[in-house]
Amino acid sequence: MEEKNRVKKRPVDICVISDIHLGTFGCHAKELLDYLNSIEPKVLVMNGDIIDAWQFNKKYFPREHISVIRRILKFAKQGTKIYYLVGNHDDFLRKYIPLQLDNIHLDNKLILKINGKKLWFFHGDVFDLTIQHSKWLAILGGKSYDWLIRLNRFVNNVLQRFNRPKMSLSKKVKNSVKTAAKFINNFENTVAEKAVEENYSYVLCGHIHQPKIKKVKTSSGEVTYMNSGDWIENLTALEYFRDKWTLYRYDDDHSLNENSQFNDPDFLDSELAETCDQNDLEAFLSPHFRKYVF
Repeated sequence: MEEKNRVKKRPVDICVISDIHLGTFGCHAKELLDYLNSIEPKVLVMNGDIIDAWQFNKKYFPREHISVIRRILKFAKQGTKIYYLVGNHDDFLRKYIPLQLDNIHLDNKLILKINGKKLWFFHGDVFDLTIQHSKWLAILGGKSYDWLIRLNRFVNNVLQRFNRPKMSLSKKVKNSVKTAAKFINNFENTVAEKAVEENYSYVLCGHIHQPKIKKVKTSSGEVTYMNSGDWIENLTALEYFRDKWTLYRYDDDHSLNENSQFNDPDFLDSELAETCDQNDLEAFLSPHFRKYVF
């Protein structure tokens, strides 16, 4: 294959991604691969719902989804510390916690200390009462959300043909339902209050698919709340570099989304084949998924 121009990779001290939902139709795996191939992280925190066991379909696990896993394995082999923090959609992995395979760590939470300040990483589903007490209802909601995303993609394809701007049906639904906005606000405040109680300066989570960085004041103190968003509709990540946290948005990164050099699956596979073989990939997946993917 011809040599392709390389995008200069950005150094990142810590990268946080969550809610990828590999194995679902809504997952933007190609865009995520663009992003992962454009950075060189020292630490990669995968903050839950990376593989979606709730909507998993053995007939649907595209090659781009497998390439995301290969990309992560390549990071690990190159020295990046990988922290996989389990969420509600991949909670089948909790029976393996705690687990370490070379540079890959599997756990429920991660505590780091940077410049004398404590950071608390976790997915966030522990503060969702629906997950805790009515999991069947949450699973039903997840399936409905996945169908809405699929419908949204069809609508956007039609809009593009007529040179009309894209729209997000899920965001319109969330914005129109008062209880959804109330849930998000309550979630953020509850997480912030707990973080202050535990003397954390920063709390980083996912789960609600709402990317954000904001300071929250409670009756007991102040904490910086951060949410890495998702790779279903927002396509976002949190990055820490040169003592500063920023919210990355794929749609704002014109160097990638306008003229991607990583959209060719053959190019991706050849890039990753040097350091990631089939055995590595199978070892990364639990027996729960191995029989379906391979």
